[in-house]
Amino acid sequence: MRCFRFLLVPFFLLASPAAQAQSSAPFELFGGYSYLSNSFNGVPGSRHPLQGWDASAALPAWRNLRFKIDVSGYQGSNLDASQNSFFILGGGQYERTWGRERFYAQALVGEAGLNPHWGANAIKGDSASFATLLGGGVDTPLSRHVGIRFEGGFQHTNFALHVSETNPNTYRIPGLPTYFGRISAGLVWIPRLASSAKTASQDLPRTAPPCEIAFEGLNSFGHFHVFAYTWWSYLHVGGVEYDRNSWGRFIGARLDYVAEVLPVVILQQPSKTDAFGDPLASGHVVNVGLGISPIGLRMMWRDGKNWKPYYTIKGGMLGFTQKALSVDASYENFSLQQSVGMQFKLSDRWDFRAGISDFHFSNGFVVPANPGLDEMAYTGAIVYHLGRRSAAF
Repeated sequence: MRCFRFLLVPFFLLASPAAQAQSSAPFELFGGYSYLSNSFNGVPGSRHPLQGWDASAALPAWRNLRFKIDVSGYQGSNLDASQNSFFILGGGQYERTWGRERFYAQALVGEAGLNPHWGANAIKGDSASFATLLGGGVDTPLSRHVGIRFEGGFQHTNFALHVSETNPNTYRIPGLPTYFGRISAGLVWIPRLASSAKTASQDLPRTAPPCEIAFEGLNSFGHFHVFAYTWWSYLHVGGVEYDRNSWGRFIGARLDYVAEVLPVVILQQPSKTDAFGDPLASGHVVNVGLGISPIGLRMMWRDGKNWKPYYTIKGGMLGFTQKALSVDASYENFSLQQSVGMQFKLSDRWDFRAGISDFHFSNGFVVPANPGLDEMAYTGAIVYHLGRRSAAF
């Protein structure tokens, strides 16, 4: 799940002032103090809170819903062991305003990282875990651009201890915490457009944003080790992608929200493996499944022209009918796709798209065995433009 760190690069680029000037809805930046209710080795009788920091960035709201990235870190010590943790989470924030205050609820998922020797008396344990956060908060304005934020929620991880320094098999002792309370407080900044720009935009007639439906396919042609361990399996998928212009433009590119449904997912994996996904037999078996990627971003240049370069990043989940990659792994996995390519105009309604992709999936250590897979793949799609067509955006 180290792949979630790469979500930060395109996301924080969008939070720059140049991007803000292109949007009619404000971006949101937050930073402040954070408090975690317990240490990761804090069994009953030896619980100790951790203190740290929290920062987040959120895209402009669409129907009161924002896509959000949240990063936080906590430090301390308990039971003669250091606790140095780092979280990268992404998800949705739904907000409503009453009076001067803005209230919001959020649901975030991602990765937690921890120093290896965090167990009691510095026993070695997992250094990565899947993490979730459910909660909410309130923003109170201090000025036109700055407010104070109070936030709380429940955070979940599933770190486990290792049998020994040389044996990576894991175990959990009674009372080892998985749920934590989290409280954060700090300043939130919401840049705003000038009032004249708002008035001008309000005078323009409302038009539907450009939208597309792509009927796509993806096939493996190789592997590499970046976020995952194993590379003896091959992935083939087919599905439908929806692209909608939601955030104007940035560095000359149209910024689109992307969602994807993959009703066809075929994984050719070794017929027999160890816990790490290493093959113990020469044959392969077919493991079928399906996938969904509800969170994504596309940047497309030269909109309305005959050829259009693009970059896409999508996050979601895959589910299989058998445990994927290893008999000790899981049926469900988290996915991250990054693609670059070119889209060619065929007619006013139809385009053809071709590109190359890095398709990563892993289970985020929801179980002790997490082989993961990084696929190099080629992609192709037939694209249909919804609504009215025009020569340029």
